[in-house]
Amino acid sequence: MARRRSREPETAQITSVTHDGRGIADTGGKKVFVAGALAGEEVRFQRRKFRRNFDEAELLEVLQASPDRIEARCEVFGRCGGCALQHVTEEQQRAIKFQALRDNLERIGRVSPAEWLEPLVAPAWHYRRRARLAVKDVPAKGRVLVGFRERHAPFITDMHRCEVLAKPVDSLVSPLSELLAALSVRARIPQIEVAVGENATALVFRVLDPPTADDLQQLVQFGERHDVRIYLQPKGLDSVQLLHAEAEPEPLYYTLRDSGVRVEFDPVGFVQVNHAINEKMVALATRLLDIGSDDKVLDLYCGLGNFTLPLARQCKEVLGVEGDAGLVAAAERNARLNGIVNARFRKADLAEVSGRESWFCGGWNRVLLDPARSGAAEVVQHMRQTGASRIVYVSCHPGTLARDAGTLVNELGYKLQTAGIIDMFPHTAHVESIAVFTKNK
Repeated sequence: MARRRSREPETAQITSVTHDGRGIADTGGKKVFVAGALAGEEVRFQRRKFRRNFDEAELLEVLQASPDRIEARCEVFGRCGGCALQHVTEEQQRAIKFQALRDNLERIGRVSPAEWLEPLVAPAWHYRRRARLAVKDVPAKGRVLVGFRERHAPFITDMHRCEVLAKPVDSLVSPLSELLAALSVRARIPQIEVAVGENATALVFRVLDPPTADDLQQLVQFGERHDVRIYLQPKGLDSVQLLHAEAEPEPLYYTLRDSGVRVEFDPVGFVQVNHAINEKMVALATRLLDIGSDDKVLDLYCGLGNFTLPLARQCKEVLGVEGDAGLVAAAERNARLNGIVNARFRKADLAEVSGRESWFCGGWNRVLLDPARSGAAEVVQHMRQTGASRIVYVSCHPGTLARDAGTLVNELGYKLQTAGIIDMFPHTAHVESIAVFTKNK
């Protein structure tokens, strides 16, 4: 007999928790995922979505709280989709992410490291220097909403500040809402890109209709009042223009102090979100590669040269490979800016690598990988051709890292030497990690 789909409140014990902060309760053989519930808690919940093998539920009340539960710092936590774990201590957040990494490596890759690294951590608030804020004119609320999407709905969260955005943008949510409400094109601005450098902050307004002269004046005044650069983007990324600039300003940049490298980046281009963690991550990856002055390094998915340029300071030669022509050009500019002559860059689609390319088979004894969430399956299967005896893999998805680790270890004879989490996105379910693979020649 089929189980009745009850929508009445229920009580259950939470047995475990997923990496995105959902507690798991087993009720009569069918698992229920309760958002916001923690392992060991007794809770009241209400089922909201019914699926074949599990249901999803809303947390109504915590009857017996876990010692890891804390008060969320943000007033819209639970509604805003930007964070998932503010109700958990920072230590337990990292424990959850570590467990996700370990489970994925064992279950998907059938591998386990010889040694675990300590989590890489930095301050957990006001860390996000790159973000996309959604914008929506909502006449019923009498406001233009600015912020992140809600967790369980496609609406924009009605928020006034953000505790994870880097300063000064953390406190600009309400001022931006007020600015947009005064513009004639308030209903024709769907998003604002945020980019915070060490030297300046940029706000890029996506405009679907041309702003009036009065609109432009108000945007300029906002920028001057809050000491931020205002850009308009009427079409594609190549249409981004700085508003009211008498002279071309210094590009946004960040520095990597260990290597003395300065990296310039575009307001709408890719950059690692967390500056403090990125600086530590680059230093850690460089150390784990164990490079010397005679080593040749292949840096795949190199982006702006975030790893390539610091590596060049210590090795004989490094080649950075990236599929985006704009990022390759930026990496070359950054090499010239830093006076680095032993780093080369090339554009190549790494999803189409055959393993026979001359640049791929260049006698590299070290390889660094930093792919997107989809991982590096196509590259990894040809790793023998590089000649690398040591690989450092930086990952933003534990599932694809585990898959690729399985290939390297179980098919190509590498050893998973060490692995660990990188807390790049505190309070979120995002799991960043790093792994080292070695092979005797």
